[in-house]
Amino acid sequence: MFLGEYEYRLDQKGRIAIPPKIREEFQNGIVVTRGYDRCIVAYTPVEWNRLYEINAAMPTTDSSSRLINRLVFSGAFNLTLDRLGRMILPPSLRAYAKIREDVVIAGVGSYLEIWSREGWGKEQALMEEKASEIAQGLGLGTR
Repeated sequence: MFLGEYEYRLDQKGRIAIPPKIREEFQNGIVVTRGYDRCIVAYTPVEWNRLYEINAAMPTTDSSSRLINRLVFSGAFNLTLDRLGRMILPPSLRAYAKIREDVVIAGVGSYLEIWSREGWGKEQALMEEKASEIAQGLGLGTR
């Protein structure tokens, strides 16, 4: 399970380090793609295959299914970490997430999200403003 927030900075080659605590989870590779909220999402190969199975079961006759599959799979890259635990963020994904230099990696349970610092700040403000309302709507905390 991936938890926490980590602040990093891209180097001149567009590399970013994966937090040391969780690097071992990506020893067999890492798959990165566009997230739904203008961030980059990163999966272990096992989680990526699980996501693929879910998406593959969606009907190709449904335009929303096709749109989501295009977003997720056409922007995906299979990467490996170097010996220092870094990966190169592809330029197309950096542009999509508006990542220039300062980056936040957020653990989101079964995957990571990689945000520009500015994007993460906006997302945090939204979370703080809407969390109670969303939790109530989803029936969370009613046990």
